[in-house]
Amino acid sequence: MPSGNPVRMCAALAASWLAAAAWADTAPLQALGTADQARGWEAVGRLDFGRAGFCTAALVTEEIVLTAAHCLFDTASGIPVVARDIAFQVGLRHGRAEARRGVRRIVIHPGYDRHEPDALATIGADLALLELDRPVRLRHVRPFRAAPQVDAGQAVQVVSYARNRADAPARQDGCAVLTRDQDVLVLDCTVDFGSSGAPVFADVDGEVRIVSVISAKASWGDRPVALGAAMEGELDALLDVFARTPALAPVGKRVRPPDGAVRLPPETVVRRLP
Repeated sequence: MPSGNPVRMCAALAASWLAAAAWADTAPLQALGTADQARGWEAVGRLDFGRAGFCTAALVTEEIVLTAAHCLFDTASGIPVVARDIAFQVGLRHGRAEARRGVRRIVIHPGYDRHEPDALATIGADLALLELDRPVRLRHVRPFRAAPQVDAGQAVQVVSYARNRADAPARQDGCAVLTRDQDVLVLDCTVDFGSSGAPVFADVDGEVRIVSVISAKASWGDRPVALGAAMEGELDALLDVFARTPALAPVGKRVRPPDGAVRLPPETVVRRLP
């Protein structure tokens, strides 16, 4: 893991990007529009907010979905979204979902502050769990586990919905973790509006596991990067407390350290992916 020193973190990001830029064109998005293409990824779905838009989410148990916390707040007003106004379409492809579920409960990470003016400061806590109104018990829809750790330079993949590809998910295999600290991963993966909450996967002994959740995209000069929350230990902690937590109350523990956070250069622009 790179040092928490801001100058060294910036240098690590620049060097990692330059090394990764050559592979960017070798990892195009692969549409998962058919049953064969989507096999193994059915637990990723689209989280719909009526006419207000959508995010991406993934099952981590038969009845709990993981997504980005900022998806659960109205973009303009900051008011929390009401659970009954959310629908999770499991494995949605061209109008057909493996299952469609409502949401009965929302739990937001305690470190997430919707009103924090520095978007980068909230990314490490941009996590939320949603309890579905009914479990998804389909043999071919298998919830994902979290990975114990992911390192800078490691290959990852993202499965997401997004603007201009809202009808079916797409997968990018072969992007990488450029740099990271305790809470935030900087990725060279391709994301767009609607990709918020998308799971980032790494291969662990032949099993794909979640290592991050897409939170934002950033432009560093003319070079795009994606930013996501690190998941080490957090998913297990959130799930452990989830059953004892009322709707819209925080769970788990605050994990952002007082220093040692990822720092991008001053010209960096971070944009949420509503």
